[in-house]
Amino acid sequence: MTGKGSPSGPVARHHAPGMTPPIPWEERPPDSSDVLWRSSRNPIVTAAAVPEANSVFNSAVVAFEDGFAGVFRVDDRGRRMRLHAGHSADGFAWQIEPEPIAFEPVDGRVAEIAGQLEFAYDPRLTWLEDRYYLTWCNGYHGPTIGLAWTQDFRHFVQLENALLPFNRNGVLFPRRINGRYALLSRPSDPGHTPFGDIFYSESPDLIHWGRHRHVMSPVPLSWQSTKVGAGPVPIETSEGWLLLYHGVLTSCNGFVYSMGAALLDLDEPWRVIARSSSYLLAPAASYERVGDVPNVVFPCAALVDPATDRIAIYYGGADTVVCLAFGQLSEVIDAARR
Repeated sequence: MTGKGSPSGPVARHHAPGMTPPIPWEERPPDSSDVLWRSSRNPIVTAAAVPEANSVFNSAVVAFEDGFAGVFRVDDRGRRMRLHAGHSADGFAWQIEPEPIAFEPVDGRVAEIAGQLEFAYDPRLTWLEDRYYLTWCNGYHGPTIGLAWTQDFRHFVQLENALLPFNRNGVLFPRRINGRYALLSRPSDPGHTPFGDIFYSESPDLIHWGRHRHVMSPVPLSWQSTKVGAGPVPIETSEGWLLLYHGVLTSCNGFVYSMGAALLDLDEPWRVIARSSSYLLAPAASYERVGDVPNVVFPCAALVDPATDRIAIYYGGADTVVCLAFGQLSEVIDAARR
């Protein structure tokens, strides 16, 4: 079961290859005592980054070579939802490809899926064994979990969809657990789902998924009372898997998306060790409250520097822009325990 942290605090474990560049960072404002604080440069990516874009948001970022790479959700002016690759030297300033990713089917049968593309949105990225895997909400007779891999962020090989419709928020763990690949997801419906629990699934080969286990549900009369969904790739620490997630409240003015944290058991990640009772970040800034979908903080990626205890979290603001927040990893874990 889960090991305990050392007296010096929780230790994050890296899975990405080689040396990683310094993660983007800003010090905590002197007047703030919050666990997470927003970048002064927010929003860091807007629709201006891609020609003919309506919005750029809910995007995945990883360390890559001597900088960073990402896959960005871009809704164009026809309101088609597509994924675009991007690169950055510092994690703040991004160059995003003007054309969507053209997935290369791994075989003829997968070509049937790729040829029926309805939409692609809300990506996650993880380094797993020897390549970067991309998961996203893939339109195939409704939303389900698309799966692909890349080694250079120029060529993306599409695999079979991981699960049946309807499903969203598919997030791979960064290593096998008990010899099997592991995935979090949220079964849903064809629309803007007014419900949702997080589930865990296993696979021996990234094709056949089963042994599904319930992880966690919404909490009545709270900031996460309507639905919950996995955010960035789980972060392995000596305290357990740190899962940043979104929780949704149904207010009299619609959904409100906020960010929370939980700790999952290292060997049985469907077992929740701890879970924050208060949100870590909720819509407050204008770019989180005003946009195509108001009142949304939607985390999709996190970069960790274990040496400095720093974490940088990429999140979508109001389904319109990409934003950054910062924190100390140990404080985020403490918040998950409260």
